[in-house]
Amino acid sequence: MTATSPTAHGTPRKGHRADLHADLSASLTVFLIALPLSLGIALATGAPLQAGLVAAAVGGMVAGRLGGTPLLVSGPATGLTVVTAELIQHYGWRTTCAITVLAGCCQLGLAALRTARSALMVSPAIVHGMLAGVGVTIALAQLHIVLGGTPQSSALANVLGLPGQLAQLHPAALGVSALTLVVLLGWPRLPGRIGLALRKVPAALAAVATATAFAALTGLSVPRVDLPSWRSHALPELPEGPVLGIIAAVLTVTLVGSVESLLSAVATDKLIASQRRTGNRPPRADLDRELRGQGAANVLSGLLGGLPVAGGAVRSVANVKSGAVSRRSVMLHGLWILLAAALLVPVLDLIPLAALAALVMALGVQMVSATHLRTVTRHREIAVYVTTIAAVVLGGVLEGVAIGIAVAVAIALHRLARTRITVEVQDGVHRVWARGQLTFLAVPRLSRVLNQIPPGGRVVVELDGSFMDHAAYETLQDWQHAHLVHGGSLEVTGRSTTRMTGADRANRTHLAHQAHQGQQAHQGHQAHRADRADRADRVEQRSHRGGHRGGHQCCRPWTPWMNHCDHRPTAEHTIPGAATAPDALEAVEAPAPAPAPRRRGAGQLASGISAFQRDTAPHVREELARLAREGQRPSQLFLTCADSRLVTSMITASGPGDLFTVRNVGNLVPLPGAEGTDDSVAAAIEYAVDVLKVDSITVCGHSGCGAMQALLNSTPGAPMTPLRRWLRHGLPSLERMASRHHAWARIAGRLPADAVEQLCLTNVVQQLEHLRAHESVARRLAEGTLELHGMYFHVGEAQAYLLSEGEDFFDCRVFDSVGHQAGEHAEQPAGHHVGHVGVPAGQPAGQPA
Repeated sequence: MTATSPTAHGTPRKGHRADLHADLSASLTVFLIALPLSLGIALATGAPLQAGLVAAAVGGMVAGRLGGTPLLVSGPATGLTVVTAELIQHYGWRTTCAITVLAGCCQLGLAALRTARSALMVSPAIVHGMLAGVGVTIALAQLHIVLGGTPQSSALANVLGLPGQLAQLHPAALGVSALTLVVLLGWPRLPGRIGLALRKVPAALAAVATATAFAALTGLSVPRVDLPSWRSHALPELPEGPVLGIIAAVLTVTLVGSVESLLSAVATDKLIASQRRTGNRPPRADLDRELRGQGAANVLSGLLGGLPVAGGAVRSVANVKSGAVSRRSVMLHGLWILLAAALLVPVLDLIPLAALAALVMALGVQMVSATHLRTVTRHREIAVYVTTIAAVVLGGVLEGVAIGIAVAVAIALHRLARTRITVEVQDGVHRVWARGQLTFLAVPRLSRVLNQIPPGGRVVVELDGSFMDHAAYETLQDWQHAHLVHGGSLEVTGRSTTRMTGADRANRTHLAHQAHQGQQAHQGHQAHRADRADRADRVEQRSHRGGHRGGHQCCRPWTPWMNHCDHRPTAEHTIPGAATAPDALEAVEAPAPAPAPRRRGAGQLASGISAFQRDTAPHVREELARLAREGQRPSQLFLTCADSRLVTSMITASGPGDLFTVRNVGNLVPLPGAEGTDDSVAAAIEYAVDVLKVDSITVCGHSGCGAMQALLNSTPGAPMTPLRRWLRHGLPSLERMASRHHAWARIAGRLPADAVEQLCLTNVVQQLEHLRAHESVARRLAEGTLELHGMYFHVGEAQAYLLSEGEDFFDCRVFDSVGHQAGEHAEQPAGHHVGHVGVPAGQPAGQPA
């Protein structure tokens, strides 16, 4: 029996025509961007201007056909602009073409060895620093052309030559360049319906076309594009020069071009996933095939006298956003470039060089990304980033990358070896803090600090690190035995935010267990303060011995978080790193019998309440009594989803009285007066703003939101249910994500993983807009007494992101990740704790108020 597809007859042809129309439209858009950009990059390198057109045509047709990322647009490599300029100066243009051919052969070899993924191992701080350094170098060189002069041979020479160039300004070139920049920057912001229609023309083309028309109509005497006859076009020759220099040049072009192309392929893949549903996506990127396509394109481009080819982010983003559905759009764009090079030479010769220089200078400035700067600062890699930029600008790309790698390795070794160990005396208790990795290198400092503690004292050791080796463990253990023998007491803890390896948990648990036993043997019962600490310690020990009540360290102090420990089988409670600390086995009790099946319903509820009364209530009773007397005074309204995986007190490190929380399906804020408005949300907003006088409102979305999935999968005409009626308040978020007239949201350092995450992020931005429509919120915002904040919690990563102010240069709203030191280092508004939302000022996160 033959199965007949429902699209077996006319539908495929209709779909094929629609796809072809989309690809054709996108190819024209990309062509209009790539044409001036290719000429500008060729101008910046000092190569013949035809070389940029050759690279664009070959990149589009060859890399587009053979590459592994269907919508990635390849052309003259922006990241190789400085390298190519240096090669032309040292070896001449024809030898540079031969180096491009050899680099393409190397890329083909790397693709055959399937090493494409290894190119992504380089630290992002180094890659972004390299691109930023290239951007600075390009901008400095093109600034001289913008001012009417000629660029020097190096970035440093360009800086030193600026005063002389400013003293000899060429008004005509400066005027053309200024007009180009004004149109380039202002074009995307044209208002009204006319502006909306005009914005369909790419800003780069509009800027160059306006400058060209202005120069032609006014008769300005400025240098213009001069495309010589293709008959005199220079082709490659056998490399001439030092062998080692040629090899170094080939490796530089290979590595920089490959990394730029592969990173652009990954970014394009993520952009497609964030903007399109599953059924409307091309295949995912095959990086080895992409590297093979780039290699073939470089071989052919070099043979035809073109610039090195690489995948480009600017052209690829335009291709995706223009609606391209297949690699046809990329190949067609290459064909249009080829036709323009053959038929539009008289038109291209009218373009002023100053206009192309201004365009490329703006591109160079954009390569220094504020988003990347924030990301590397947050991850404490700013030294690597800045060093790489400086080294690329002063020494060159290859030298800059090498120095960046050296600095990154040195910083990593420094962080591994650097440990801060301090001791303080508080209320008669000696508190020892060990911040950093406890390795054998820190043993002398650890021993010196521990030996300062008098015998018989009460000691709390806090291990704030993710690793403790055997030497440090033995030092702590030996000192612990001696301290307990002399009648002292010891408590070993770790910060609740620290994620420790199995071996470290085994070591810490062993030390805490022995300390507990030693206190019983030598001191009996302690005073009330010590008894509370011992009770918490015994709760933690029960969890490590397989007890099924949650005294997990990360859940203190407000809740034992019962499900965190109950849902896993007994085997998962085994400490995976215990074998690395053999002495710990002496202190571990015999295995407990398998726990009874987890109770559900009323039994589970009663068990949880009992655990609260026993383990948590004693810690919070005093604080709750104070709140009962004084009333609640929360600092902010926290509006989030009803999803059971979002534990607001846990992810904000807050406690009783800190947050006024509103939860609903999809963290939605209905617009005032909207059809079917739920007044409960509006009432909560009014109460929080006008009665409780909160200082801020936070809208928190999360990954994998079922409400957002339901919105994406909703079908028109489906029967209305209470859930569907409620989700209508989320339709503006869906419309915002589909609209090209609103800035779309993303996470710093990466694009959204899929359409659901894109909608989750967009929904936070949209609901903040809905908040501003409420009268009480608008009034407080106008008075300057209220702040609105967006937050996104990635459940799988246990990572919180805060919505930054404004937009980046891609017109995106960016969610920045919050690290464990954000509260200490991040620049934040007064009274607002970025890292720990809702924690009272001066109070450590995770401690009782």
